[in-house]
Amino acid sequence: MQAGPGKVLVDGTLGGGGHTGLMLERGADVYSIDRDPEAHAYAGQRLKQYDDRFHPLVGNFADALSLLEAEGVEKVDGILVDLGVSSRQFDCDERGFSFQKEGPLDMRMGPSSPMTAAEIVNQWPEQELARIFWEYGEERASRKIAKHLCQQREIEPYRTTTQLAASIEKLIPRHGKKIHPATKVFQALRIEVNDELGALKKLLASAAELLAPGGRLCVISFHSLEDRMVKRFLKHASQEEIDRPEWPEPRPNPDHTFKTISRKPIKATAEEVQRNPRSRSAILRVGERLQKTL
Repeated sequence: MQAGPGKVLVDGTLGGGGHTGLMLERGADVYSIDRDPEAHAYAGQRLKQYDDRFHPLVGNFADALSLLEAEGVEKVDGILVDLGVSSRQFDCDERGFSFQKEGPLDMRMGPSSPMTAAEIVNQWPEQELARIFWEYGEERASRKIAKHLCQQREIEPYRTTTQLAASIEKLIPRHGKKIHPATKVFQALRIEVNDELGALKKLLASAAELLAPGGRLCVISFHSLEDRMVKRFLKHASQEEIDRPEWPEPRPNPDHTFKTISRKPIKATAEEVQRNPRSRSAILRVGERLQKTL
């Protein structure tokens, strides 16, 4: 992020304030976005000594461009998003993201999300459930699970995380596997509830317009769906020319606005994984805004 005095940076996922805090320590001005009021309450207290440079914004990072414009900020020197659920959200049983302990089937990252996971599981048609389990969870047994859930919800609606997880485990036993059979379904429900892929797509589309020349876009993802989207975006945006079979020769790429900083994704070191096991699956990709302007 090249954080330092005079730099204006965006943390699109404030969460517990860890990344924002490090940028502020380096002397940068930071606009931190989060849709979760609890995150703002916690991080605001944690970072109150930086009131002059810490600018919390309530909203979705998908709307970073309009949120910053409302603050009178036209260009920034860096954008960071740490995708998925924050540790504080995941560890809070009442938020319903984890099936380790009983909680309501909620999974909303903020009050702006229009529906809960319970509404999806109990009301959506079988084919739609199968679709999101396959597309967002990459669950091979998507149709089988969707049919089972629709049958069981007629007997008793799904209300809690442990109830849903136990129902899926009954259908697809673990057989000694480390990964719980409900893991991919929970991922798919969370992504749908919060429109996570839609938010990422919108952010990527607006990043070049918001970044100043030389500014950096940093995206940390935790599963292949998000990482593929970021990888394809940066690959396309960093190509000077594009070619198609029907064209006699390559043509200039009108979307050539970035260069990649690292050809390979950046992953946590063994030492970091030991300190923070949740970083094991984290993948960081970085693009730098070219000097030309839109």
